[in-house]
Amino acid sequence: MRPTKAIVHRDNIAENVRFIISRLSPKTQLMAVVKANGYGHGAVEVAQTALTAGAAWLGVALAEEGVVLREAGITAPILILGQSFDGQIAQAIEHNIDLTVFDLVTLDKVSREAERLGKDAWIHVKIDTGMGRVGMPVSEWDHKWWHRIHHTPGIKWRGLMTHFAESDAEDSTFTQRQLQNFLDVIESARRWGPLPPLIHAANSCAALKYPGTHFNLVRVGIALYGGLDHPELKPGLTWESRVVYLKEVPKGAPIGYGRTYQTVEPMKIAAVPVGYADGYRRQWSNCASVIIRGNCYPVVGRVSMDQISVGLPLSAPVRVGDRVILLGSDGACVIRATDLAKWAQTISYEVLAGIGSRVVREWV
Repeated sequence: MRPTKAIVHRDNIAENVRFIISRLSPKTQLMAVVKANGYGHGAVEVAQTALTAGAAWLGVALAEEGVVLREAGITAPILILGQSFDGQIAQAIEHNIDLTVFDLVTLDKVSREAERLGKDAWIHVKIDTGMGRVGMPVSEWDHKWWHRIHHTPGIKWRGLMTHFAESDAEDSTFTQRQLQNFLDVIESARRWGPLPPLIHAANSCAALKYPGTHFNLVRVGIALYGGLDHPELKPGLTWESRVVYLKEVPKGAPIGYGRTYQTVEPMKIAAVPVGYADGYRRQWSNCASVIIRGNCYPVVGRVSMDQISVGLPLSAPVRVGDRVILLGSDGACVIRATDLAKWAQTISYEVLAGIGSRVVREWV
């Protein structure tokens, strides 16, 4: 079988959950966000691990993702964080999955499906306080909206929420502005009647940096998987492969498509069976490194669909079959998701979620 795989460390994920919970007050619950197949780690396995470690809620992007968790026997509360469409609304209600709502058209659709199915639909109303994406603008939040939520058949109001645009930034000015906008919305809702049971705003960075944003639920994604540069967070997975072929080449030898790399001295080239079809991005051509036998070596030439080439000194004690760490550590050498992200000029979220389905997952 192909040796390229991702080894998911359940104990690290559990420790990350417990660390984040230790930063919260006893009244604040943690939602483990497991959308996109648990950021590439395996949604069901991460959900089970996070719940055992103390998470109370699970967050997904789609009704279909929530149904997969229900079919795996998970009974914990689940929230769909994005927009839901007609068939997805029915799926969510049937499987006792909460819905995010931010427009009256969707609210009415949820009501009709709830009545048709003879079940209540639990909703969280999302306010756009500055993200500029989905969410009801603060200017549209008024008593009429509040009244509709409370008097629409089949609707049960469970949460009021928003989402921060740049809680990872060093300058907290915009985050504080969003927080104030959200506090104004909460205060107006309080004047009109009882608040919903859950108020939530904080994502991973806000949960770690801004206690004033915690309310009674935080939604944590990338921090669960160790995808932030934080000394207390541990990587959720190791991505690895093997050396499948070795050869010596002379000085001036071209390597890979387009001959973008030419050897500057005689060297060894190691072939490794991973490529952009697996999520090992083409942007890592001639700039990424891998770890073999505790030493870092450069990726040379262009990343292909199924293979990469690694440049080695002639003296390197590397053999066919040796383990190649693409993301992880060995001895003093460490390659983090944030390192891979930097080399591709992207973010660790995209790196982790982009590890493809051809890469076998092993949970340990």
